[in-house]
Amino acid sequence: MSNIKNCAKCGKMFNYIAGDVICENCKKELEDKFQEVKKYIDENPGSGLKQISEDCNVTTKQLKKWILEERLMFTENSPIQITCENCGARIQTGRLCAKCKASVTNELSNTVKAKQQALAAEIAKKAQKPDAKSGMKFLKT
Repeated sequence: MSNIKNCAKCGKMFNYIAGDVICENCKKELEDKFQEVKKYIDENPGSGLKQISEDCNVTTKQLKKWILEERLMFTENSPIQITCENCGARIQTGRLCAKCKASVTNELSNTVKAKQQALAAEIAKKAQKPDAKSGMKFLKT
């Protein structure tokens, strides 16, 4: 079953699988642009988002997306200020600081464990009480 969509950048029809709704050619162009931006940041570590955007001909929206995806990382002394969405601590990339990531991971892990334990207890409870309808049946002859 094919899922034909129009590319959000060039409008060309393509077989969409997953991710951003852009064709392979536009994905390649975007990846080339990313490599250009990455090189620019390495060579100009003191540049701000607006300067990077203008010099590399890429939108600040796209730059922010790469930062949130943890594809771009900035040094401690960078003028680009990124803060943890949970606690407000200064971070170099992404959405959360290491402490908040660990906290979210632990909470999720604990929730999954609790659900698994509850399910195991429910299964064990059902196994101990045989259903009156279950079991062997004998035919009267």
